[in-house]
Amino acid sequence: MAESHTQEEHFDVLTKTGKKTGVSKPRGAVHRDGDYHRAVHVWIFAESTQELLIQLRADCKDSWPGLWDISSAGHISAGDSSLVTARRELQEELGVILPKDAFEMIFVFLHETITNCGQFINNEFEDVYLVTTLDPIPLEAFTLQESEVSAVKYIHYLEYKSLLANEDPGYVPYDVNGQYGQLFDIITQRYKVDNVARSLTLQKQLQRYASVSLNVELEGLTDADKEALDLLIKAAAIMDEIFCLQVWYSNPDLRDWLGKHAASSQLDELKWAYYLINKTPWSSLDENDAYLTTADSAIKLLPEATRPVCGWNGLKYKAAFPLQKPPGANFYPPDMDKMEFKQWKDSLTENQQDVVAGFFSVIRRHSESNLDLSICSSGLDSTNPSEGSIYDLYNVPFSQEYSSFLSKAAELLRKAGDITSSPSLKRLLHSKANAFLSNDYYESDIAWMDLDSKLDVTIGPYETYEDALFGYKATFEAFIGIRDDKGTSQVKFFGDNLQVLEQNLPMDNAYKSKDVSAAPIRVVQLLYNAGDVKGPQTVAFNLPNDERIVKDRGTSMVMLKNVSEAKFKHILQPIADVCITNEQRGYVDFDSFFTHTICHECCHGIGPHTITLPNGKKSTVRLELQELHSAMEEAKADIVGLWALKFLNLQGLLPGASLKSVYTTFLAGCFRSVRFGLTEAHGKGQALQFNWLHEKEAFVLNPDETFSVNFDKVEDAVESLSREILTIQARGDKESASLLLQKYGVMSEPLKSALQNLERIQVPVDIAPDFPIANKILGKKNLPLC
Repeated sequence: MAESHTQEEHFDVLTKTGKKTGVSKPRGAVHRDGDYHRAVHVWIFAESTQELLIQLRADCKDSWPGLWDISSAGHISAGDSSLVTARRELQEELGVILPKDAFEMIFVFLHETITNCGQFINNEFEDVYLVTTLDPIPLEAFTLQESEVSAVKYIHYLEYKSLLANEDPGYVPYDVNGQYGQLFDIITQRYKVDNVARSLTLQKQLQRYASVSLNVELEGLTDADKEALDLLIKAAAIMDEIFCLQVWYSNPDLRDWLGKHAASSQLDELKWAYYLINKTPWSSLDENDAYLTTADSAIKLLPEATRPVCGWNGLKYKAAFPLQKPPGANFYPPDMDKMEFKQWKDSLTENQQDVVAGFFSVIRRHSESNLDLSICSSGLDSTNPSEGSIYDLYNVPFSQEYSSFLSKAAELLRKAGDITSSPSLKRLLHSKANAFLSNDYYESDIAWMDLDSKLDVTIGPYETYEDALFGYKATFEAFIGIRDDKGTSQVKFFGDNLQVLEQNLPMDNAYKSKDVSAAPIRVVQLLYNAGDVKGPQTVAFNLPNDERIVKDRGTSMVMLKNVSEAKFKHILQPIADVCITNEQRGYVDFDSFFTHTICHECCHGIGPHTITLPNGKKSTVRLELQELHSAMEEAKADIVGLWALKFLNLQGLLPGASLKSVYTTFLAGCFRSVRFGLTEAHGKGQALQFNWLHEKEAFVLNPDETFSVNFDKVEDAVESLSREILTIQARGDKESASLLLQKYGVMSEPLKSALQNLERIQVPVDIAPDFPIANKILGKKNLPLC
C-alpha cells in the first residue's frame, strides 16, 4: 500500500456499519485503536489466461512484509474518494495508468484482523475493484514502487484460491470460504458459462415483450410539418445518445460494441436485441439484474498505460460496468454517498442548493477531473489534486455536460421551428433549442403546455426515475406523435374538473391548494419515442415536473392511444383471462383502462407538491421523499385516480361509465404493472396498492387462484389508501413513506400466485414498439415481428 507521505495521513473514522462519523485520525492511531476505516483493493485479471496479478509486499511494510498480496491496495485518506484512490494506488505502486471505466466495483468487504502481537488492529471496509485486461501485462511493463512492492507475478485464479484456502504462509491470508470468496465466484460464474443455456435465457427474456408496429397516418399534416418531422425525428434520436450516457459512463462503449458484434453468433444477436429494449446491461423486468457482464463489454486499447515494451502494442482492457445497477446512475460520482453530498450541499447558499438538487445538472469530483487532466498531459500526479479544497464535489449543468449532443439537437429543432406552419409548435421548438444551450427550461416547458399543433412534440429532460439515490436528476426523452383530435376533445373535461377534484381530495383541507390549474390533455398517436423509454413502455405522461410550473400553471398531459390499445390487446386482456374470475371477466374493457390512465395522469397535477414542513420551512414533496418520491407519486396518481373516477361518476360527470368495469380493469392492471419489477417506480407503487386493497378485503383471492373485486369494500379501501399517501406527501414524511413501502410495496404471496400463472402461459409483460416512419427517416431497418 502506498504510504510515502511527509506528514502522517489521516483516515475518516467509520461506524461498525461503515458510515462516516465525521471524525478523522492519524493512520497510526487508527490501527492502534482499532478504528473502522476504508481502503481499496484493486485486482488485475487477465481474461485470456484466467490469471490474477499479485504483488510481493516490500520487507519494510508494517503489516504482512514479504508476502504475496493483492495487485494493488491502499487506504482512502480522509476526504478522498474510493475510485480516485484506486486509480492513484495502481499508478503509484505499479506504474499502471487507467481511466475510471477500467474499474469494476464488485463488492465491499469488512476485513477485521489483529497482527504484530496485538499492536496492529486492522478494521477495514475494503472497496474491491476488478480490472479486466484481455491479456497479461508484460512484467517488464510495470514500474514498481520500491518502498511498497518487491515483485509482481501472474497466477491462475483457481491456483491462488487453493493457496489461500490452504493458508499458505507465503501469501497474505483471505478467507476464501467467507465474503472474500466472492472474487473467485464472480470470475468462475462469468467465464464458465453455458452459452446454449444463456441463449435460451435471453430468448425467454425477449419473449416477454410483444413486438408491435406503430404505423401512424400522416394525412392531417401540412407539407411544412412533414418536412419538419424529418428534423424532429433526428433531434429525438439524439436523446438516445444522451440517455445512454446518463445511465452509466461505460454504457455508450457497451452499446457500440454489442451492435458491432451482433452478427458474430446467435448469442451476440440475442444480447444486442435485449440491449435495444433495456438500453442498459440491466434487465428492467428482473429487478435490474445484470444480463451482461464486463466480459461482454467493449475492448479498449491504451498504448501508454504502462512503461513501453518492445513488440507490445499496449494494454487492452474491458470497459467495465458493475453487476449492481448504480443508484445514482451517471449523475453522481459512483463512489459518492448521501452524507458526502449532504455535507457539501449544506455548505452552499440557498440558490446553489436549489441548483445542485435540481433537475438539470450532474455532480462531479474535482479530484477525478484533475486526475483525468493530469493523465492526458504527462502521467499521473500522485499528490491529492483537490488538496486545500474543503469539498471535492462540484456541479455541472446539462448544457455543459452534454454540449456536443445538445448543440446538434438545438440546431435541428431550430430548423424545424423555422419550417413548421404551426405558431405554437414554432414557439416550442425555438424555446427548447434555447433551453438546450442555456440550461433554463422554464419558458420551453410553458411553451410545451401551450402547444396546439397536429404534430405533437415532447423532447427534453423530464423524468427522475433513474436517479434512485435522491430522485433529483432528469433524464432526456422524446415523444413524437400525431394529435388525435377526436380523442382530445373527448377527454377535455377531466382537465376542466381538476380544481373540483383538488377541493374534494380525501385529506385535511389545510393541505389542499386553492388554485389548481386545469391540465390540458392531448391524445396522441405515437410515431416515435427515444431516450428514457427503455423496458416497459409508458402509455401516458404528465409534465412538467418543475414544481414552479406545477404551482403556477398546473401540468399538461399526453395520452398515447395506440400504445394503450396495443397493451390492452396483447397484455391486459390475456391477463384478465387468466387472473380474473369468470363472473367478473366481462367487466374488463379498453374504455375503463384508458379512462383510468387519463385520471392517473390528471392526478399527478393535484395533491401536495410545494409543501410547508412542520417547522414552517417551504419545500417540495420530491425533495423531502427523495428516492421514495417516484414510487409514492405513481401510487398516488393510481389510487387517487380510482377515487376521482368514483367522485366524478357520483357527480354525474361520467354518464354511462361503469365503476365495476373501472375497478375490475384496475385489478387486472395491477398484475400487468407489478410484472415490471419492484425496483421500477410503477411496479413498486402498484404492489403497494394491490397489497393494501387485498388486506382490506377489497381484492379477493379465490380458491381457483383467480381474483375478484369485492364491490362492497373497494370504495372505502381506495379512499383510505388515498388519504394515507396524500397525507404522507403533504407532511413530507419520508419515514412514514418508507414504512408504508416496506410493508406493502412487496411481492406478496397472492401476487406471486398470479405472476406464476401468467408465466406458465407466457403472457407478454409489455410491448416492444417498432416505428416504421422513423426508421425510414433514420435509415434503420424495421424490427421483425414475432
